[in-house]
Amino acid sequence: MTTWTPRIAASSRYKHQGIVDALVADIGSGLLKPGDALPPQRAMAKQLGIDLTTVTRAMTEAHRLDLIEAKVGSGTIIKGAPAQSVQGMASLLTDLDLTMIIPPQPPEADLHSHLIHGVSHVLNGASSHFLSYQESTGTEAARAAGTKWLAPRFGEAPSADRLLVAGGAQSALFAICSLLAGRGSICAGTLTYPGLKSVCAALDIPLHPLAMDRNGIIPDVFESCCRALKPKAIYLCPSIDNPTTVTMPPSRRQIIVSIAQRNDVMIIEDDPYAELLDAPLPAIASIAPDITWHIATLSKCVTPALRVAYVVCPSALDVLKLASSLRASNPTASPLLMAIATAWINDGSLYRIAAAIREESSARQAIARKVLKNWHFAAHPAGHHLWLDVPVQWSAAEFSALARRSGIGIVPASAFSAAPSHPEAVRLSLGAAPNRERLEQALVLLDRLLHEPRFATGILV
Repeated sequence: MTTWTPRIAASSRYKHQGIVDALVADIGSGLLKPGDALPPQRAMAKQLGIDLTTVTRAMTEAHRLDLIEAKVGSGTIIKGAPAQSVQGMASLLTDLDLTMIIPPQPPEADLHSHLIHGVSHVLNGASSHFLSYQESTGTEAARAAGTKWLAPRFGEAPSADRLLVAGGAQSALFAICSLLAGRGSICAGTLTYPGLKSVCAALDIPLHPLAMDRNGIIPDVFESCCRALKPKAIYLCPSIDNPTTVTMPPSRRQIIVSIAQRNDVMIIEDDPYAELLDAPLPAIASIAPDITWHIATLSKCVTPALRVAYVVCPSALDVLKLASSLRASNPTASPLLMAIATAWINDGSLYRIAAAIREESSARQAIARKVLKNWHFAAHPAGHHLWLDVPVQWSAAEFSALARRSGIGIVPASAFSAAPSHPEAVRLSLGAAPNRERLEQALVLLDRLLHEPRFATGILV
């Protein structure tokens, strides 16, 4: 039995991948045989001049690929997979960014074919109308389709004269906040969407954090904020909140609305994940239409390629004000994408695509529950993300750094915090993985990293 001399394959993009590539090559060439030993991980790290985390990740992947096994008295040895079984294995070892909330794209959704057909249908079925500039409020057909899409959460289709079609939720949020900026401050949950934080910073709008519980923002805290600080608006993500995954029950929505009405506070309702709910809950804009700006993007429930967001405003006059504000930065939604979304709503395609994505998200959440069963996290059964508490030996920043060095991007709680302090938790996007197998591989690695003692990783943040 020989002991392998570790090396990093020169052709590999990443160091951890290079170690496994070298193992694959040496097993395939016969240089390594069943029973041959690998050096201890610390010895390998020292010999290669790299950190222990990189070696640990390489060995985790080698074990997953069934190349090695731990044997009592012998340490880690080559398991002896035949050469043909290791061909192409290293191609699976690529970094995975789980930082962005992206809808998964299952084969059942057939999004690629739908996009090709959608573009062809629009261009063949219309004149140059969709290749030209449009009204900042969106075309009449697009606004009518938007009201149809939003009808389940409103109880009935909202009036088209109160709806605007924007080129994405972020541009709509920026424009709405800019309209409110002259009126004062905005309040939001202690953990909130980073896009809101960046908007408030850019517009110099004070952002007041409000404590949250398992049902969302705590009403008494909101009431106290209204009395003491007189905010002009409150930002809410009522369905599968980003990042906490909390969904406000109808009773909490009604209480928050009542407080806002009593204190003359406008409501910004960012609701990108409502389509993932098993059954629609009443939009806050359906409860208090005269004080609520409702934003519903297709990017989070279908695909980021479809940069179309429907905004229901408090009044028809507010639609014109919002359109005027948008003209300064993002005057109109893409006419082509707006036409595709309209066609998909009208022929039912968008509902079928969204349903397939919802089913895929449910399957991915089931994988997360299986792999991360030893850890506490919050998630919606059909949500695209989860909110994971890190164990006591870690801080969220340290664990995120370790995960990043191991090839997996996750987001620490500090990115979402509107308050000076934050919980030790991280957000993972399950939809960002290209398939279920790759997601499970990443979660298995994160599970193993969560078990790592902090002092053994060399991570200092």
